[in-house]
Amino acid sequence: MLQKRKMMSDVQVGAENPLNVAVSGRDRSTLQMATEAVKHKQCRLAYQPVMQATPPHNTAFYEGFIRVLDETGRVIPARDFIQVVENTEVGRQMDAIALEIGLRTMVRNPTLRLSINMSARSIGYQRWMRVLDRFLKQDETLGERLILEISETSAMTVPELVIDFMDRLQDRGIAFALDDFGAGSISFRHFRDFFFDAAKIDGQFIRGIDTNRENQSLVRALVAVAKEFDMLVTAESVETVPEAEFLVSIGIDCLQGYLFGAPSVTPPWKQKDTAQAIA
Repeated sequence: MLQKRKMMSDVQVGAENPLNVAVSGRDRSTLQMATEAVKHKQCRLAYQPVMQATPPHNTAFYEGFIRVLDETGRVIPARDFIQVVENTEVGRQMDAIALEIGLRTMVRNPTLRLSINMSARSIGYQRWMRVLDRFLKQDETLGERLILEISETSAMTVPELVIDFMDRLQDRGIAFALDDFGAGSISFRHFRDFFFDAAKIDGQFIRGIDTNRENQSLVRALVAVAKEFDMLVTAESVETVPEAEFLVSIGIDCLQGYLFGAPSVTPPWKQKDTAQAIA
């Protein structure tokens, strides 16, 4: 009987190994691709507009998403690598690179307001702070046009550190947005202490919200909480006009999603200039 159980255990372990090996191999390949992209400076930002929900419906700001190029030059979106690099040195390097590209873009475009994602794990990363200090020394007003986005999950890994970090940088004019609001596990005690300037409601609650009563109730509650703390509220992943109309009706401040434009490594403001020139 014992021998039979051992054989069954061996079969189960052996059956699991191919999947484990495949996942491990995929992650190693992804990490290697990201490492090479950082090493050879093959990183870009893809820009997506965030629109005012009320007239005159102008672009409130743009969000810059980190992208890498693989060995063929193909643009790889963050969802394909970010989880693998999140806890690594490469993840910290990518945060610094995204910040540098974003600030350089803002220098070239003096009216541009831009949000950049960062992990709470990058707080205290010297390269990231050196990049910020270098650009702010050149132009202190850059801070007034910069928004740093930190996700709920990331913020809650080291909440006290995030609070101190925000206090220091908000004094330099920088705004902070709580990304993926509603998807994490942030406590109301910490929510009160963070003093985020804006909240971005996670897209999973926005898609199809015009017909989903449960999500409607949840998003109304999230909006009410954010407004109570004087936060600007953005809805992510808006894809249809009915979704946008419902969100406007409950007091959302800004809308972001494919309805208004997909993230593009060609800056949308340049596309507009080109279109106007052709016209």
